[in-house]
Amino acid sequence: MENVTNPEVFTLSGLNEKKEYKYILFIPTLLCYLMILLVNLAIIVVVVWDRNLHEPMYLFLCNLCFSGLYGTTGFYPKFLHDLLSDLHVISRVACHLQVFIIYSYVKSDYSILAVMAYDRYVAICRPLEYHSIMTKKTITWLIVYCWIVPIVFESLILYLSLRQVLCGSHIEKMYCENWAIVKLSCFSVTTNNIFGYCVIVIYFGHMIYIVCTYFKLIKTCVNSKENRSKFMQTCLPHLAALMNVTIALLFDLMYSRYGSKDISQDLKNTLAIEFLVIPPLLNPLIYGLKLTKVRSRVFWWCIKYK
Repeated sequence: MENVTNPEVFTLSGLNEKKEYKYILFIPTLLCYLMILLVNLAIIVVVVWDRNLHEPMYLFLCNLCFSGLYGTTGFYPKFLHDLLSDLHVISRVACHLQVFIIYSYVKSDYSILAVMAYDRYVAICRPLEYHSIMTKKTITWLIVYCWIVPIVFESLILYLSLRQVLCGSHIEKMYCENWAIVKLSCFSVTTNNIFGYCVIVIYFGHMIYIVCTYFKLIKTCVNSKENRSKFMQTCLPHLAALMNVTIALLFDLMYSRYGSKDISQDLKNTLAIEFLVIPPLLNPLIYGLKLTKVRSRVFWWCIKYK
C-alpha cells in the first residue's frame, strides 16, 4: 500500500495498451457514445413532443432513456479523454462525482424498471381500474421515487466514502467506483460494507418484485388472446431491458467484489464497462423497434426532418 494520506488525485488503471491502439479504440468508443446519445434523445424528444405518447408507459420509457444519458455522461467524456492521454488521473472530487453519477444511474434504472412492471401489471391485470390508479399524481410520485430514492442512497454512500482516510491513490479500474475507493481506506470500512450490502439487497428486491409481477402477468395472459397480444407488445421489451441491465450489473458487481488478478486486462475492462455500454444503447432500440407507437412516431419525425 502506498504511503499516502487522503490523496487529492487518483490514478486509474486499465488502459495499458500502446498509444496507437488507444487511438484506434477512440473511434468506436466515440461512435458508441454518439449512438447512445442519438437513440436515447430520439425517444425522449418523440415522447415529450407527441401528446399521443403522454401515457404512463411512454413517460416511464422517457425517464429510462434520460437515465441512460445521465449515467453515460459520467463515464464517456472522461474515458474518451483518457484514450487520448498518456496520464490517467482524476481528482478526488471528480472521482466521487463520477461514482455518484454512474451508480445513481444504475439505481434509477432499476427503480424505473420496477415502476414499469407495476404499470404493466395494472394495465393487464386490472384494466378497468387503470385510469383511476395511474393518475397524473400517481405517475408524478412514481417518477419522483425513481430519482429521489437513488440520489438519497448514493448521497449517503458518498458521505460514508468521504469520511474515510485513504492510504492509497491507485484505482484498479478505468473509472472511479465506490468499492475501489473504499478498499484504499486506512481503517475499518465495516459501516460502508453494511450499508452497501443493504442497498444491494433493496435493489435485488426490486428485481424480485419485477420477476413476481411477470409471473402474475403471464398467468393472467395465458387465457386471453387480447392480453397475450398486449404482453408481447409491451412487456417483452421491458423483460429484455431488465435482463440487459441485470446481467450487465452482475458482471460489474462480481468483478468489483471478487475479481481475480489472473483475469486478463481485456476481460477486466469488458466486465467493468459492460453495464455502461449495452443497456443505454440497447434499451431505446428494444423499445423503439418493439413498441408500434414509438416506432411509427420516430420514423415520422425522421421523414419530416430529414
